[in-house]
Amino acid sequence: MSTRRRPNFDIDGDEVHYPTRPVDKDKAENELVINIKKATSPEESAPKQKHVRKCIVYTWDYHSSISFWSGLRVQPILSDEVQTFKALITVHKVLQEGHPVTIKEAHGQAGWLETCARTVAAEGQRGYGPLIRTYVQFILAKLRFHRLRPEFNGLFEYEEYISLKGIDDPNEGYETISDLMGLQDQIESFQRMVFSHFRHSANNECRISALVPLVKESWGIYRFITSMLRAMHRRTNDHDALEPLRQRFNSQHHNLRKFYYECSNLKYLTGLINVPKLGQEPPNLLDTGSAPDLPARPKTTTASPAPPLAAPSPAPDAAAINEQARMLKQYEDQQTALRAQREAEERQRLDLEAQQQREFEQRQREQAERERLAQEQLMQQQMMQYNNQAAQQVSDYERELLAMRGQYERDQLLLEQYDRRVKALEGELGGVTSNIHAQMASKDELIKQLQDQVTLWRNKYEALAKLYSQLRTEHLDMLSKFKQLQLKANSAQEAVDRMERMERDLKAKNIELADMIRERDRARFDIDRQKSSHKDEIDRLRREINFANERAEDATRSKSSEVSSVLGKYNRQLTELEDSLRSKQMQIDELLVKLNNASGDMERLRDEKDQEILILQEGMDSTIQSLSEAQQNQGLSEEATNAQIDTLILDNRKKLNQVIDSILQACVQKVDDAIYELESPTQAGNINSTPEYTLSMIEKATNNATDFAMVFNLHLSGDVGGDYVDVIKGANEFAQVLSDVLINCKGVTRLANDDDASDKIVAIAKSAGDVGLRFFLNLQSYKLDLLQPAQRKEVSMRNNSEARTALTRLSEVVDTLIPKGTKGGALARANGDIGDIVEHEMQSAAAAIEAATQRLQELMSRPRDSARFSAVDLQVHDSILSAAMAITSAIARLIKAATESQQEIVAQGKGSSSVQQFYKRNNRWTEGLISAAKAVAFATNLLIESADGVLSGTHSLEQLIVASNEVAAATAQLVAASRVKANLMSKTQERLELAAKAVTEACKALVRQVKAVSAKQVVEEKMDYKNMAVLEFKRREMEQQVEILKLEKDLGAARHLLGAMRRAGYHTDETD
Repeated sequence: MSTRRRPNFDIDGDEVHYPTRPVDKDKAENELVINIKKATSPEESAPKQKHVRKCIVYTWDYHSSISFWSGLRVQPILSDEVQTFKALITVHKVLQEGHPVTIKEAHGQAGWLETCARTVAAEGQRGYGPLIRTYVQFILAKLRFHRLRPEFNGLFEYEEYISLKGIDDPNEGYETISDLMGLQDQIESFQRMVFSHFRHSANNECRISALVPLVKESWGIYRFITSMLRAMHRRTNDHDALEPLRQRFNSQHHNLRKFYYECSNLKYLTGLINVPKLGQEPPNLLDTGSAPDLPARPKTTTASPAPPLAAPSPAPDAAAINEQARMLKQYEDQQTALRAQREAEERQRLDLEAQQQREFEQRQREQAERERLAQEQLMQQQMMQYNNQAAQQVSDYERELLAMRGQYERDQLLLEQYDRRVKALEGELGGVTSNIHAQMASKDELIKQLQDQVTLWRNKYEALAKLYSQLRTEHLDMLSKFKQLQLKANSAQEAVDRMERMERDLKAKNIELADMIRERDRARFDIDRQKSSHKDEIDRLRREINFANERAEDATRSKSSEVSSVLGKYNRQLTELEDSLRSKQMQIDELLVKLNNASGDMERLRDEKDQEILILQEGMDSTIQSLSEAQQNQGLSEEATNAQIDTLILDNRKKLNQVIDSILQACVQKVDDAIYELESPTQAGNINSTPEYTLSMIEKATNNATDFAMVFNLHLSGDVGGDYVDVIKGANEFAQVLSDVLINCKGVTRLANDDDASDKIVAIAKSAGDVGLRFFLNLQSYKLDLLQPAQRKEVSMRNNSEARTALTRLSEVVDTLIPKGTKGGALARANGDIGDIVEHEMQSAAAAIEAATQRLQELMSRPRDSARFSAVDLQVHDSILSAAMAITSAIARLIKAATESQQEIVAQGKGSSSVQQFYKRNNRWTEGLISAAKAVAFATNLLIESADGVLSGTHSLEQLIVASNEVAAATAQLVAASRVKANLMSKTQERLELAAKAVTEACKALVRQVKAVSAKQVVEEKMDYKNMAVLEFKRREMEQQVEILKLEKDLGAARHLLGAMRRAGYHTDETD
């Protein structure tokens, strides 16, 4: 009994895939991380094919690419643009040739890909910035295409597509071809950018490697479009509808032919793949020929013997292809017949409905005619029986009955029509059901035939997969062995060097040994030579002895004594020779012993050196292993450090975004407070403001809004000029000037002709404030995070456009407060240089101040009228004149500082243009400056006249206080007009502020003195209200209340009159 293995599931409920070959997953993941690290190395070279191939094989082994994406994220890829570019090449190849689940899982990695495009600089240190951004856009477009059309694989193979999805619908085929052509255009633009970034004097291997997947993908898309267009031309007769696709296909054909020609000239690229070759003219799409084949992979020339193949790969035969084509043709014929049958039934149904509609209309007309005749007959009967009330009721009932009978007949006609319609629909439904059943039967038959074909191809694929698995296993084993040998060879390099040194030492020892052996041979030769000479000597002596013996025998006994002495002598010589021979032999033996000992020492030394070499080799292996472990640990620590650094960067960026959000919220609060002051009836705004000054402030607010939007866009893109300090500065300046605009708009409402005009100014100013408020709110980070990066810049530009539009409307409304005949004032009547006009106005103001000073001096030097005024009055007059003199001196310094500030503003702002062009370009500011200078001169003259009147008794002290307030207001207007265009931290502007402060203090001092004098002149009536009678107390209280009401009434009338006078006086001054 066989037990069926149940599938395992992970924690998410997905089925866990087990690889078809026995592998260790932890080891495979470690190797995957190493391969990713090597494929994305910082060297400016192409990713090695073996490393990318191992990443692709991993996705097929485990049917998952999660580990691949995780391995990419932990690598320090974003820190180097070369690594980022090589990582994108690796991702592109894995998406093309990896498991189909890789494309599905890659949809969740779009954020990481966008991060790769954002982290690189505009151009990059090595020129890879534009390439990386364009490559990321192309990969995201490819992922979007696969998300919409998941039936495509990574290389866009036509055969696999038609096996997964039919192409019966021409509209769907049209859309598919259009999308593919759009993707082909993106490939064309990216390859052009790659060629344009080639460097003439450097290595372009890394850039060329990006063209390999582009050639494969463009070729697959080209083959698919060719086959798909031919199929569409076979199935549709309307060739005019396909004309746009044919034109676009022809254009892409010529572009691809140029692209492939340029690729074929790159030797490095042709060594990796075979570049396709296209004809000069596009293929005939009306031809039913097959699409061109995919180019074969380049053959590698390796000397290693190929392993024996288990079985040859089965190739598709012509019979199977013809059978499949016949089935497709039969299916197409059946579909064509069914469509023709449906069209005939539809025409028949339409004719039947038209005939039924005509009959129904005819019967309605007949029914209407019968009703009309019955109504006429009934009316005649009613005229005959009009006097009879009962007959009248009967006629009413008959009329109602006749109407009901007509309605019943009409309902019957409608019911008959509906019955015929229902029967026609039931017949049509039956026909459609029969057609559907016929189609389903034909589809089932075709599906069954296709399933048989799929089963056949699946068996062939399984055979090829087994053969591929066997070859891959053997290839991996050979690679592991080769890697081990290579590691051993690299680790023993230093040991080999030491071995060579030892071999050189051993060679020197061998040379010494050879010298000793030669000495030994020489000694042996000498011994042999001496032995032979001694033997010859002995033989000679023996012969002489024998000869002597013979002579002795001949000499007989007479010479016996002589012979004995001679024999003794020769015996002694013989003994000496034998002793010398024995000593020589002993020396030879000693030399042989020394030679043997030297040979033993050499053998022992050689053994010791061999052991030392083995020990050094083991030490080198352990050192290399520890070094590799240290490098891996260092890589992990660097990855952890990079992760911490990235976390710190993100935290700091988040904190800085929070700071900017708080600044923007503070700007919102500032603008909101200004809006509240604008709408509040208790606030009068800047009562010294003029329309010209308000228009200059509006112009400044418009410029600040544009500057703030540009700085914020630079901040979003991370470019130069978009620092956090610049953003905060721009936001504060825009919020401040917008608040000033609203307050000044509230102030100029006093110059409006009626309440409707004033309300209109307030409403439009509030609209501008609301637009500015939304401007700051929409730029906060929590709202921008909800948008795509490309849409964030549009937010600031759109809000800037709205702010400019609102401020322009406000400017138009404020501009209506200026008299129509005097728009532009002196500038409109200027025929000469505008700079001369401004300088003339400033000089006129200075001259008026000087004249006022001289007049004050004359008043002070005038003799006192002691008969008319008392000593206290004369003392009061002297104090008033002294305070007025202090005011005029301060105003003179103010005019001088204002002139210097105006000259500095013009010098810094005109740039390369002339002074006249600067004044014309900033006409609003120029008009405000002229108006402020006139106001200062007028207020000074008014102050001198009031002081003279107080001395002469024609003016009151209150008039002097009003004149002093006018001087302070005119001074504030002049300072504000200069402040609009002044630069930050300007020395001249600082002197102007100090001079204005001195004028204000002098005016306050004069007001205090006048109030003190008025307080002394007021004599209070002392009354005893405690002892006063009740009726008297009530009477006096009522009188005081009546007096207060009269004064309040007079005060309201005076204020209204003052407003009218100010409006008329403002227009009159401008007109004059």
